[in-house]
Amino acid sequence: MSGFKDRLSDGLYGLGWATVKKLPEPVARGLGRRIADTVWKRRGKSVLRLESNLARIVPDPTPQRLQRLSQAGMRSYMRYWMESFRLPTWSKERAANSFDPKDVHYLTDGLASDRGVILALPHMANWDLAGVWVTRALGVPFTTVAERLKPETLFDRFVAYRESLGMEVLPHTGGSAFGTLARRLRAGGLVCLVADRDLSASGVEVSFFGEAARMPAGPAILAQQTGALLLPVTLWYDDTDVMRGQVHAPIEVPASGTRAEKTSLMTQALADVFAGGIAEHPEDWHMLQRLWLADLEERTA
Repeated sequence: MSGFKDRLSDGLYGLGWATVKKLPEPVARGLGRRIADTVWKRRGKSVLRLESNLARIVPDPTPQRLQRLSQAGMRSYMRYWMESFRLPTWSKERAANSFDPKDVHYLTDGLASDRGVILALPHMANWDLAGVWVTRALGVPFTTVAERLKPETLFDRFVAYRESLGMEVLPHTGGSAFGTLARRLRAGGLVCLVADRDLSASGVEVSFFGEAARMPAGPAILAQQTGALLLPVTLWYDDTDVMRGQVHAPIEVPASGTRAEKTSLMTQALADVFAGGIAEHPEDWHMLQRLWLADLEERTA
């Protein structure tokens, strides 16, 4: 049964990449919204988990408000997929005009200094589109890390897709990824990491919306070891076809303390910036999985 589900998942994603990119844009957009509404109405585990997560981040989380937000969240999530399936067909001009980030000078000045830059993002809006904008509008290549998926053929699809957009993609497993990222940064390059969830033993515990969660140590450790600039980025959609974003001020390496202490402080600072962006645009935070430690303990029990 597991093998059948893996093949089914791979086949569905393959169908999406092969078919959706050929549809007229209004048709693809309408299809995405219908799929999102259908999934939302079924009230499956992903939708219920999304509402549980939203209940922690919005004031006055009444059932009615959570349902409205979760429906908007599923539409945002499906917009991400519909855009991603179509990104390889976009022209350089289309990619450049589809993202409007604020305070890009933090990124461009950092790259001009040759010290290397780390962009750390939460699972908001469309991080693939932001990456395409960097490679095509700024003309800057970058390196990222991808979580290994099952089946292997599905992981290979994602790697090939992102590499076709101009990204260097490293598998998350194995010890070589960190060393490669460090070398790219020491050479003055750019590294982009999605960094709002890490349930492994190496994750750093942070306070996130007032509760304990774990986030990756990698961005903070890379900044300490290489001298690279660590820049948080948040993304969101509005009522237009253009995605919005904010490049936030650098997170500095503390002047004193052990590496673990510095990593903890920097990761908490990153979590605080993420929380601010997510609180402003909760419907565009695509967190359909467990995140807070209390939820993990509940599952274990």
